[in-house]
Amino acid sequence: MSGSRITDQQVRLYMNHRKHHPQKLAAAKSGMSERTARRVEHEAGLPSQQPRRYWRSRPDPFADVWESEVVPLLRAAPKLKAITLLRKLQEDHPERFPDSMRRTFERHVSQWRALEGPNQEVFFPQTYQPGARGLSDFTHMDKLCVSIGGIPFNHLLYHFVLAFSRWEYASVVDGGESFQALATGLQNALWQAGGCPREHRSDSLSAAFRNLQEEEDFTVRYAALLEHYGMQGTRNNRGMGHEYGAVKNMSQWFSTTPHRLSR
Repeated sequence: MSGSRITDQQVRLYMNHRKHHPQKLAAAKSGMSERTARRVEHEAGLPSQQPRRYWRSRPDPFADVWESEVVPLLRAAPKLKAITLLRKLQEDHPERFPDSMRRTFERHVSQWRALEGPNQEVFFPQTYQPGARGLSDFTHMDKLCVSIGGIPFNHLLYHFVLAFSRWEYASVVDGGESFQALATGLQNALWQAGGCPREHRSDSLSAAFRNLQEEEDFTVRYAALLEHYGMQGTRNNRGMGHEYGAVKNMSQWFSTTPHRLSR
């Protein structure tokens, strides 16, 4: 195939076929062109033993227009396709840059984007296995301005999500973050889900502790709760929205997503 380096195995195969067949047929049986076969016969050693060429074997056809015409267009509109830029050069310089130069020009554009183009977004996809992880979090619902009889109802929502299926459960918490709220919400979520994930992840609940003793007490009771349901526990200081990737604000989810709250 044009543009692909032949392998040591192809060369060995070619030399075996060459003992009994003409050069053209031996090359075809080995998956290489006849021109490559002629080069193989004149070279000493296998392809892996040959030094790779990192220099140009012919003059760059775009050298005198690259910095003056192409780069300014790329900097002004980095998302322009290489074929669009080539068409612009063909209009400005008739018969100078035929379509046969397209692949060469595309390599120039790709190299420029890699070395000098705008920074690319880095994305690390998160993959989950069925039944592997569940996540719990609390969020304040003050932005919804809920009131009962004209009196503001200051409350939280407990939110549970199965990471793989995106199955969700939410319940109202009349009070602050606490072990009781977490245990009740988690237990009801697991009952409705009909099973337990292998791992449960929650935020650090730092707002729930007034001192170190309370935090240590929570840790012991939390570990006992997870042991009862046969789950491993981890903490997530960045909040569930960061890992879940669906919404970062539970009040946004509550106001825009059809849902059903269990009483």
